[in-house]
Amino acid sequence: MGETEALHALRPFLRNWVWEHGRVGTRYLDCSNGELRFEAGKKAHFASETHIYVSLLKEPEPAASAAPVLHEGGLARLLHAAQQGRPADAGSPAEVQRAVQDCIELALVSAYQRDAEQARARYALEPMFDDEIRAAVIDDVRRIWVGVREQLTRYDFTIFHGLPQPLVISDAPFIDWRVRAKPALPFVSLPLGPYSLLVGTPSARTSRSAPLLWKEAPVMGPFRDHNRLQVESARRWLVATSDEMLIAIQPRFAPPKVPAPDQSGGP
Repeated sequence: MGETEALHALRPFLRNWVWEHGRVGTRYLDCSNGELRFEAGKKAHFASETHIYVSLLKEPEPAASAAPVLHEGGLARLLHAAQQGRPADAGSPAEVQRAVQDCIELALVSAYQRDAEQARARYALEPMFDDEIRAAVIDDVRRIWVGVREQLTRYDFTIFHGLPQPLVISDAPFIDWRVRAKPALPFVSLPLGPYSLLVGTPSARTSRSAPLLWKEAPVMGPFRDHNRLQVESARRWLVATSDEMLIAIQPRFAPPKVPAPDQSGGP
Protein backbone atom coordinates (compact mmCIF):
# COMPACT_ATOMS: atom_id res chain seq x y z
CA MET A 1 0.00 0.00 0.00
CA GLY A 2 1.24 3.51 -0.75
CA GLU A 3 2.32 5.59 2.23
CA THR A 4 0.24 8.55 1.06
CA GLU A 5 -3.05 6.67 1.19
CA ALA A 6 -4.61 5.07 4.24
CA LEU A 7 -5.01 1.33 4.12
CA HIS A 8 -8.32 -0.05 3.04
CA ALA A 9 -8.10 -3.80 3.33
CA LEU A 10 -10.71 -4.62 0.70
CA ARG A 11 -9.77 -2.49 -2.33
CA PRO A 12 -7.63 -5.25 -3.86
CA PHE A 13 -10.68 -7.53 -3.87
CA LEU A 14 -13.10 -4.88 -5.10
CA ARG A 15 -11.21 -4.64 -8.40
CA ASN A 16 -12.81 -7.94 -9.36
CA TRP A 17 -16.26 -6.33 -9.10
CA VAL A 18 -15.45 -3.49 -11.51
CA TRP A 19 -18.07 -3.28 -14.26
CA GLU A 20 -16.63 -2.74 -17.73
CA HIS A 21 -19.69 -2.95 -19.99
CA GLY A 22 -20.19 0.51 -21.45
CA ARG A 23 -19.11 2.22 -18.24
CA VAL A 24 -16.15 1.29 -16.07
CA GLY A 25 -16.94 1.41 -12.38
CA THR A 26 -18.51 -0.30 -9.38
CA ARG A 27 -22.16 -0.76 -8.46
CA TYR A 28 -22.77 -0.54 -4.72
CA LEU A 29 -25.42 0.09 -2.12
CA ASP A 30 -24.84 2.71 0.57
CA CYS A 31 -25.96 0.99 3.77
CA SER A 32 -26.37 4.29 5.61
CA ASN A 33 -29.37 5.32 3.51
CA GLY A 34 -30.19 2.41 1.20
CA GLU A 35 -29.26 4.35 -1.96
CA LEU A 36 -27.86 2.62 -5.04
CA ARG A 37 -24.73 4.24 -6.39
CA PHE A 38 -22.24 3.82 -9.22
CA GLU A 39 -18.65 4.95 -8.82
CA ALA A 40 -16.83 5.47 -12.10
CA GLY A 41 -13.29 4.14 -12.43
CA LYS A 42 -11.44 1.35 -10.70
CA LYS A 43 -10.35 2.95 -7.41
CA ALA A 44 -13.34 2.06 -5.16
CA HIS A 45 -13.05 5.33 -3.24
CA PHE A 46 -16.44 4.64 -1.64
CA ALA A 47 -14.59 2.11 0.53
CA SER A 48 -13.15 4.93 2.60
CA GLU A 49 -13.75 4.00 6.23
CA THR A 50 -10.64 4.26 8.37
CA HIS A 51 -9.25 0.91 9.48
CA ILE A 52 -7.27 0.41 12.65
CA TYR A 53 -4.57 -2.20 12.13
CA VAL A 54 -3.67 -4.58 14.94
CA SER A 55 -0.94 -7.19 14.63
CA LEU A 56 -2.35 -10.64 15.37
CA LEU A 57 1.02 -12.36 15.67
CA LYS A 58 1.49 -14.23 18.93
CA GLU A 59 4.50 -12.01 19.61
CA PRO A 60 3.64 -8.61 18.10
CA GLU A 61 6.34 -6.48 16.56
CA PRO A 62 7.99 -4.00 18.96
CA ALA A 63 7.15 -1.14 16.60
CA ALA A 64 3.47 -0.96 15.74
CA SER A 65 2.79 -0.89 12.00
CA ALA A 66 0.00 1.13 10.42
CA ALA A 67 -0.80 -1.59 7.88
CA PRO A 68 0.05 -5.19 7.06
CA VAL A 69 3.02 -5.75 4.77
CA LEU A 70 1.67 -7.12 1.48
CA HIS A 71 3.13 -8.47 -1.74
CA GLU A 72 0.70 -6.48 -3.86
CA GLY A 73 1.76 -7.93 -7.22
CA GLY A 74 1.33 -11.52 -6.08
CA LEU A 75 -2.00 -10.73 -4.45
CA ALA A 76 -3.28 -9.08 -7.64
CA ARG A 77 -2.22 -12.08 -9.72
CA LEU A 78 -4.01 -14.51 -7.43
CA LEU A 79 -7.22 -12.47 -7.39
CA HIS A 80 -7.26 -12.14 -11.18
CA ALA A 81 -6.54 -15.84 -11.64
CA ALA A 82 -9.33 -16.74 -9.21
CA GLN A 83 -11.87 -14.63 -11.04
CA GLN A 84 -10.83 -16.05 -14.40
CA GLY A 85 -10.58 -19.62 -13.10
CA ARG A 86 -7.00 -19.97 -14.36
CA PRO A 87 -4.73 -21.46 -11.67
CA ALA A 88 -1.71 -21.33 -14.01
CA ASP A 89 -1.87 -17.52 -13.95
CA ALA A 90 -1.63 -17.26 -10.15
CA GLY A 91 2.17 -17.46 -9.94
CA SER A 92 4.68 -19.84 -8.41
CA PRO A 93 3.67 -22.05 -5.44
CA ALA A 94 5.57 -19.76 -3.08
CA GLU A 95 3.89 -16.65 -4.53
CA VAL A 96 0.47 -18.28 -4.29
CA GLN A 97 1.08 -19.32 -0.68
CA ARG A 98 2.07 -15.77 0.24
CA ALA A 99 -0.94 -14.31 -1.60
CA VAL A 100 -3.32 -16.61 0.29
CA GLN A 101 -1.74 -15.45 3.55
CA ASP A 102 -2.24 -11.84 2.45
CA CYS A 103 -5.92 -12.59 1.70
CA ILE A 104 -6.43 -13.95 5.19
CA GLU A 105 -4.55 -11.04 6.75
CA LEU A 106 -6.79 -8.52 4.98
CA ALA A 107 -9.92 -10.54 5.72
CA LEU A 108 -9.15 -10.41 9.43
CA VAL A 109 -8.40 -6.68 9.31
CA SER A 110 -11.92 -6.07 7.99
CA ALA A 111 -13.40 -8.61 10.42
CA TYR A 112 -12.12 -7.08 13.65
CA GLN A 113 -13.04 -3.48 12.82
CA ARG A 114 -16.40 -3.71 14.58
CA ASP A 115 -14.76 -4.96 17.78
CA ALA A 116 -12.15 -2.20 17.52
CA GLU A 117 -14.78 0.50 17.03
CA GLN A 118 -16.88 -0.75 19.94
CA ALA A 119 -13.83 -0.86 22.19
CA ARG A 120 -12.75 2.63 21.15
CA ALA A 121 -16.23 4.05 21.89
CA ARG A 122 -16.23 2.34 25.28
CA TYR A 123 -12.79 3.59 26.32
CA ALA A 124 -13.52 7.09 25.02
CA LEU A 125 -15.95 7.44 27.93
CA GLU A 126 -13.12 6.81 30.40
CA PRO A 127 -10.59 9.40 31.66
CA MET A 128 -7.85 8.12 29.35
CA PHE A 129 -5.34 9.71 26.98
CA ASP A 130 -5.50 8.86 23.26
CA ASP A 131 -2.46 6.60 23.39
CA GLU A 132 -3.96 4.75 26.36
CA ILE A 133 -7.22 4.28 24.47
CA ARG A 134 -5.38 2.90 21.44
CA ALA A 135 -3.38 0.50 23.59
CA ALA A 136 -6.55 -0.73 25.29
CA VAL A 137 -8.30 -1.20 21.92
CA ILE A 138 -5.34 -3.20 20.61
CA ASP A 139 -5.39 -5.42 23.71
CA ASP A 140 -9.12 -6.08 23.28
CA VAL A 141 -8.77 -6.96 19.59
CA ARG A 142 -5.81 -9.22 20.23
CA ARG A 143 -7.61 -11.03 23.03
CA ILE A 144 -10.40 -11.99 20.60
CA TRP A 145 -8.57 -12.44 17.31
CA VAL A 146 -5.03 -13.77 17.91
CA GLY A 147 -6.46 -17.23 18.50
CA VAL A 148 -8.52 -17.02 15.31
CA ARG A 149 -5.46 -16.18 13.25
CA GLU A 150 -3.50 -19.00 14.85
CA GLN A 151 -6.27 -21.45 13.93
CA LEU A 152 -6.25 -20.28 10.33
CA THR A 153 -2.51 -20.91 9.97
CA ARG A 154 -3.39 -24.60 10.31
CA TYR A 155 -6.20 -24.55 7.74
CA ASP A 156 -6.10 -25.88 4.21
CA PHE A 157 -7.34 -23.45 1.56
CA THR A 158 -9.21 -24.01 -1.67
CA ILE A 159 -10.35 -21.55 -4.33
CA PHE A 160 -13.77 -22.47 -5.68
CA HIS A 161 -14.20 -20.79 -9.05
CA GLY A 162 -16.83 -20.67 -11.77
CA LEU A 163 -19.68 -20.36 -9.29
CA PRO A 164 -23.06 -20.36 -11.06
CA GLN A 165 -24.42 -17.30 -9.22
CA PRO A 166 -22.60 -14.02 -8.63
CA LEU A 167 -21.46 -13.20 -5.12
CA VAL A 168 -21.86 -9.88 -3.35
CA ILE A 169 -19.15 -8.46 -1.10
CA SER A 170 -19.66 -6.26 1.96
CA ASP A 171 -17.38 -4.14 4.12
CA ALA A 172 -17.03 -7.23 6.39
CA PRO A 173 -16.71 -10.11 3.90
CA PHE A 174 -14.95 -12.75 6.03
CA ILE A 175 -17.48 -15.41 7.07
CA ASP A 176 -16.83 -17.90 9.85
CA TRP A 177 -19.39 -20.55 8.98
CA ARG A 178 -18.62 -22.35 12.23
CA VAL A 179 -20.35 -19.49 14.03
CA ARG A 180 -22.65 -17.87 11.47
CA ALA A 181 -24.29 -20.89 9.79
CA LYS A 182 -27.13 -22.82 11.37
CA PRO A 183 -26.33 -25.65 11.63
CA ALA A 184 -22.64 -24.80 11.90
CA LEU A 185 -20.39 -25.68 8.97
CA PRO A 186 -16.66 -26.44 9.42
CA PHE A 187 -15.10 -23.77 7.21
CA VAL A 188 -14.39 -20.07 6.74
CA SER A 189 -14.64 -18.12 3.50
CA LEU A 190 -13.71 -14.89 1.74
CA PRO A 191 -15.09 -13.80 -1.65
CA LEU A 192 -12.28 -13.07 -4.10
CA GLY A 193 -14.53 -12.09 -7.01
CA PRO A 194 -18.15 -12.42 -8.13
CA TYR A 195 -17.56 -16.04 -9.13
CA SER A 196 -14.71 -17.15 -6.87
CA LEU A 197 -14.48 -17.95 -3.17
CA LEU A 198 -11.50 -18.71 -0.94
CA VAL A 199 -12.48 -21.41 1.56
CA GLY A 200 -10.47 -22.64 4.52
CA THR A 201 -11.08 -25.94 6.29
CA PRO A 202 -9.42 -27.47 9.37
CA SER A 203 -6.46 -29.74 8.65
CA ALA A 204 -4.81 -32.57 10.55
CA ARG A 205 -1.45 -31.85 8.88
CA THR A 206 1.58 -30.78 10.86
CA SER A 207 3.18 -28.78 8.04
CA ARG A 208 1.96 -25.24 7.39
CA SER A 209 2.79 -25.26 3.70
CA ALA A 210 -0.01 -27.28 2.13
CA PRO A 211 -0.55 -26.13 -1.47
CA LEU A 212 -3.63 -24.18 -2.43
CA LEU A 213 -6.27 -26.30 -4.15
CA TRP A 214 -8.47 -25.14 -7.04
CA LYS A 215 -11.93 -26.56 -7.66
CA GLU A 216 -14.59 -25.64 -10.18
CA ALA A 217 -17.98 -25.13 -8.53
CA PRO A 218 -20.91 -25.66 -10.96
CA VAL A 219 -23.39 -25.49 -8.04
CA MET A 220 -23.52 -23.25 -4.96
CA GLY A 221 -23.77 -26.23 -2.59
CA PRO A 222 -22.89 -25.23 0.99
CA PHE A 223 -22.20 -21.64 -0.14
CA ARG A 224 -25.82 -20.92 -1.04
CA ASP A 225 -26.24 -18.65 2.01
CA HIS A 226 -23.14 -16.59 1.22
CA ASN A 227 -24.98 -13.52 -0.06
CA ARG A 228 -27.47 -13.56 2.81
CA LEU A 229 -24.65 -13.61 5.34
CA GLN A 230 -22.86 -10.80 3.52
CA VAL A 231 -26.00 -8.68 3.73
CA GLU A 232 -26.36 -9.42 7.43
CA SER A 233 -22.79 -8.33 8.17
CA ALA A 234 -22.82 -5.18 6.01
CA ARG A 235 -22.76 -1.85 7.81
CA ARG A 236 -21.36 0.58 5.24
CA TRP A 237 -21.63 -0.77 1.71
CA LEU A 238 -22.48 -3.77 -0.43
CA VAL A 239 -21.09 -4.36 -3.92
CA ALA A 240 -22.72 -6.49 -6.61
CA THR A 241 -22.47 -7.12 -10.33
CA SER A 242 -25.91 -5.71 -11.16
CA ASP A 243 -28.45 -3.18 -9.95
CA GLU A 244 -31.04 -5.95 -9.73
CA MET A 245 -29.11 -7.75 -6.99
CA LEU A 246 -28.85 -4.56 -4.96
CA ILE A 247 -32.47 -3.56 -5.49
CA ALA A 248 -33.52 -6.93 -4.04
CA ILE A 249 -31.76 -6.14 -0.74
CA GLN A 250 -32.35 -2.38 -0.73
CA PRO A 251 -35.42 -2.44 1.59
CA ARG A 252 -33.28 -3.78 4.44
CA PHE A 253 -31.25 -0.56 4.47
CA ALA A 254 -33.90 2.01 3.56
CA PRO A 255 -34.41 4.57 6.36
CA PRO A 256 -37.75 4.36 8.18
CA LYS A 257 -40.47 6.51 6.72
CA VAL A 258 -41.39 9.57 8.76
CA PRO A 259 -45.18 9.95 9.12
CA ALA A 260 -46.56 12.97 7.30
CA PRO A 261 -47.80 15.76 9.61
CA ASP A 262 -51.51 15.77 10.29
CA GLN A 263 -53.13 18.31 7.94
CA SER A 264 -56.68 17.83 9.22
CA GLY A 265 -56.55 20.90 11.43
CA GLY A 266 -58.24 19.03 14.24
CA PRO A 267 -57.35 19.42 17.92
